[in-house]
Amino acid sequence: MTTSVLSKLDNIKLPQWLSAEQGQSSATFDRTYLLLAISMYMIGLIMVASSSMPVAERLFNDPFHFVERHFIYICLSLVVAVITMSIPMSLWQKHSGHLLLLGTLLLVVVLVVGRTVNGSTRWIVVGPITLQAAEPAKLFFFCYLSAYLVRRRDEVMENVKGFAKPLVVFGVLGGLLLMQPDLGTIIVMFVTTFGLLFLAGAKLWQFAGVSGVGISLLSALAYFSPYRWARVTGFLDPWEDPFGSGYQLTQSLMAYGRGEIFGQGLGNSIQKLEYLPEAHTDFVMAVVAEELGFVGISVILMLSMFLVLKALLLGRAALQKEKYFEGFFAYAIGIWISFQAAVNVGASAGVVPTKGLTMPLLSYGGSSMLIMTMAVFILMRIDHELRLQSIQATTKKKVKHNKTKKSSSMNKTPVKLKTKDDKEGEQYDWI
Repeated sequence: MTTSVLSKLDNIKLPQWLSAEQGQSSATFDRTYLLLAISMYMIGLIMVASSSMPVAERLFNDPFHFVERHFIYICLSLVVAVITMSIPMSLWQKHSGHLLLLGTLLLVVVLVVGRTVNGSTRWIVVGPITLQAAEPAKLFFFCYLSAYLVRRRDEVMENVKGFAKPLVVFGVLGGLLLMQPDLGTIIVMFVTTFGLLFLAGAKLWQFAGVSGVGISLLSALAYFSPYRWARVTGFLDPWEDPFGSGYQLTQSLMAYGRGEIFGQGLGNSIQKLEYLPEAHTDFVMAVVAEELGFVGISVILMLSMFLVLKALLLGRAALQKEKYFEGFFAYAIGIWISFQAAVNVGASAGVVPTKGLTMPLLSYGGSSMLIMTMAVFILMRIDHELRLQSIQATTKKKVKHNKTKKSSSMNKTPVKLKTKDDKEGEQYDWI
């Protein structure tokens, strides 16, 4: 019975758009990444429009202020997508160290000349452009980490020294992020780093030991910082102080409660009427829950899940074809997107403490959208290169086979075959 079940499972084929077998199709691009990104862009544009109009009317006397800017970010994201698709992965690997230095420099610059909002110094303002330094720093660090694992994979697997080196780099970046402060980005980088090291083959005892130390340090940072500790305690029981430390979460939970299964209808949210702070950025999913209900939340989570699943399958396919940098980079992007989406939704639903993390490709925020777009189209570029490799390998195999066949046929000698009528002559044929 077990054998029959296994044979049936082996016969199950994934849809072409979800398959990790890149050589099955003659297409050189997987357009599913583009469709997923555009779908989330459009949903995000609609929900940012719905959730931001009241606060935009009060702050700028223009209800479409945030919508217009979000649309511009989407257009810029498409430009970034085209540029990213034209950059070979070999250049990412070659310049990973330079990109890490650039990310570190941005984190230093933001502490010197950055703009402070709500007690956090996270933004570099250059004319009309506002850049959140932590966003490119995350992508560049994951690029560096992927290249490091290619160079030092055996060292990572065999001793603590190789395992600890990238953690030192992470510690430097984490220290700069704490000075902003931005604990949410540190947690995302921490989880992605350890997830990637684990997938690269780090020993379990090393992984468990350093993870324990990291979790202890993060817990200490929360405990000895009054405002962080207030967030943790407010998350555990937000109704204890609904107009103080638990205000934002209680308003978000009300939005989830009002949404029920099918929601109150697009545009009919009450919490967005400036009851819920940051309704168009960190808490946009609460407005989605109130207006579109459980169904709307499920659709967005399914889109995110498909994107993450494709990233992980792509990473596995790249490693199988010995494209190790591309495989590790795809894994890192998949872990990053999945964890950030989980934290964003979990924070708005009261599952985890509140963190200032956007919903990938959906929330308002130019830096996050541009960098997330770059990450998605890096995946598309990796897929493109794997497909080209498969097509070239198939073409070479066919050419070699044809040459071998032609050579063998030319070396054959004619064999005399007797026909029925031997008196009229003899017939020769090639065999």
